[in-house]
Amino acid sequence: MEIEYRPGTFSDIACDLLAYPVFEEEAEDFAPLEPLDRRVRGAVRGALESGEFKPELHRTCTLFPVAGVRARRLLLVGAGKKGRFDPAVLRDVAGTAVRAARAAACRTTALLGRGDHPAGLAARVAAEGALYADYEADIYKTRGRERRELERFYILLPGAPARAAGEAAEGIRRGVITGEATNFARTLANEPANILTPARLAERAREIPGLAVRTLDREEMERMGMHALLAVSRGSAEPPGLIVLEIPGEKPKRPRRGPLHALVGKGVTFDSGGISLKPADKMEEMKGDMAGGAAVLGAMAALARLKPRVPVIGLVPAVENLPGGRATRPGDVVTSYLGKTVEIINTDAEGRLILADALAYARTLGAARLLDVATLTGACMVALGRVNAGMMGTDQKTMDLLRRNCRVTGEGLWQLPMDDAYRKAIRSEIADVKNIGDRWGGAITAAKFLEEFTEDTPWVHLDIAGMDLETDGRPFACKGATGFGVRTLVGWLE
Repeated sequence: MEIEYRPGTFSDIACDLLAYPVFEEEAEDFAPLEPLDRRVRGAVRGALESGEFKPELHRTCTLFPVAGVRARRLLLVGAGKKGRFDPAVLRDVAGTAVRAARAAACRTTALLGRGDHPAGLAARVAAEGALYADYEADIYKTRGRERRELERFYILLPGAPARAAGEAAEGIRRGVITGEATNFARTLANEPANILTPARLAERAREIPGLAVRTLDREEMERMGMHALLAVSRGSAEPPGLIVLEIPGEKPKRPRRGPLHALVGKGVTFDSGGISLKPADKMEEMKGDMAGGAAVLGAMAALARLKPRVPVIGLVPAVENLPGGRATRPGDVVTSYLGKTVEIINTDAEGRLILADALAYARTLGAARLLDVATLTGACMVALGRVNAGMMGTDQKTMDLLRRNCRVTGEGLWQLPMDDAYRKAIRSEIADVKNIGDRWGGAITAAKFLEEFTEDTPWVHLDIAGMDLETDGRPFACKGATGFGVRTLVGWLE
């Protein structure tokens, strides 16, 4: 799909479908819609007054104007309340338009970008939304696969000054990069575990242009003492790996500055729970337990093209967690890369074990700021549902920035407390720490476990359980993996 900025008025754009966002207030205060309504001979007013269309967020109504505009169809898209029309909402409105266009077998679609957003930002989020909506998860279907591909998506910004063309073009470029990276992460998380093994995940990482990639194998990790990570993989025939990604040190126009940032993503390509076996119901969704790792790979793919000024590396500990004759047992004690001993109470609390060694290793590589992303705890989903990911850590400045940026990324984050009193839940009688506490505050005690291995390095943890998978589909997205975290990580490092 080609995405372009088009100057001029909405009535002059020839396309199969013109998407026009409508705010809830405009059902009563109709004046802003008068220019459009006159063009289409009162059809907009008629749709509102008849109740055929209500401008609630994501609701749509298709009109077939016979004159006044060059578009074959006019799609009214509910944009919700004008005061809440953040860039994230514009992204979803763009996606809703694209899904509607695909359903109608349209080849060309134009979106009128309403709101007061700068041209570059509006173009960027609209491009991201269009690519997100144009994605399908049916990669292994051999029959009944829809081939309704949109060829062109035009972004219109009414009232924008002449200089907006350059800003919009740059916004589209960046939006395409981030949108493609998000869809790449979605594809990885949608892959079945028999195809996307830890080794194949490392291969996919090596295929990303613009990155230097190396993988520590089992033997190297054994020599280095990464026994927390290795404990998770012992029951599986699939060998583990620690994937390390770097943006090569080419000379940018402006020198990079600041501390080395490390992105760490949980890469459990399938999580059965190990000896602490999960229930069978919905276990197939555990192929997506590497969604945090996928987000890091997607973010690094985007950053390799966007060239952030701050230095950044990515780490993805990749393992498969299965029961077996050599599997780690509840009650076992292992020594981590940092040297701390861990009593493993529950082998289904495996993500924190692999992250512990990866976070500690990132520090030895020189990382002075850490951010990890993981589908870590069901407790986080119980607390926050499918609306926000949990955010915890010791780097309050970064957490404040990430929270403010939610209105742009559209990826909800909510900070949970990290009081020292939570630490007592993971005290072990025979080791330095145990890998799980009781059922209370489980998302927080998991983060307190990770904190043991970050020590005094500023660190943020994103628990994306519940946010990694779309189970029902949305007006702007298909069912399947969401790629949650890519936009957050890219936005932070930009």
